[in-house]
This record gives sequence, structure tokens and C-alpha cells, in this order.
Amino acid sequence: MKDNIPDGLRELLEQAAGAGQAPWRTLLRPGDWLLLLCCAALVATSFPLLWRGGVADRAIVKRDGQLVTELALNVARKYEVTGAIGTTVIEVQPGRARVLSDPGPRQYCVQQGWLTRANAVAICAPNHVTLQLAGRGGAHAGYDTINY
Repeated sequence: MKDNIPDGLRELLEQAAGAGQAPWRTLLRPGDWLLLLCCAALVATSFPLLWRGGVADRAIVKRDGQLVTELALNVARKYEVTGAIGTTVIEVQPGRARVLSDPGPRQYCVQQGWLTRANAVAICAPNHVTLQLAGRGGAHAGYDTINY
């Protein structure tokens, strides 16, 4: 069967198999690998430093888009909001807030967990309740988590 393959095609197939290595890898020198490693380290360290929402200092609770209350994030408390299908419970701890319970069927806003950064949002869509953290400025003061 191998005898039926033309020589040019056989060479192409052998070259494509190429000992399991991609052809571009053979062109990289040790300095190239070092540069790639340094760039990857720069990206990995700059991501958490530059991608911040700022420091949150209050939680904003809305129902049907209307402001219900603003809660300071310096005192632990629980707050109940009556929505379209039941009561949503918001829990606040120093520096963070979360939706503790919600009558929604899928519990997405509860599963989101603690919100700690400014402009982070938990949306309880079936109950028409939203929890958003707000704070002082930051690099991206006009953006929320949906923009990220």
C-alpha cells in the first residue's frame, strides 16, 4: 500500500507528522521562550492589580428599578425586601454583601455569593430585586460587572 503513494505526497505526510512537534516551535530560540515567559508573568500579575472595581462602602438595594434602601457596609445586618414573588433577604457584613435567600427557582443571585468590589451586582430577576455595591471612584467608576 505504501508503494502506491507518490514520493512528493509521502514527503509531505512525513513532514506533517514531524516527530509530534509543531513547526513553529522549532523556530523559537531560548531567548524567545524567556520573552514569552516574562510576558505571561506580566499579564498574570497585572490582571488582578488593574482589574478592580474599587472599594465598596455601601450596598444599594432596588426593586423594579426603584431604590429601596442603601446599606452601609460597616455594620453587620440582614435586610428583607418584598418582591414580585416573595421575600429576598440581603445579608451585609463589614466590607461585603450577598443575597442570603431568594424565592426565585434557580437561585442565581444566591449562588453568586459575597460581593466585595464596587459596582458588583447580584440580580434576582424573578423577584425583580437587585443588589449593587457602590463605592468611591476607582479606575472604572462608571462600569459595573456586566461591562466586565
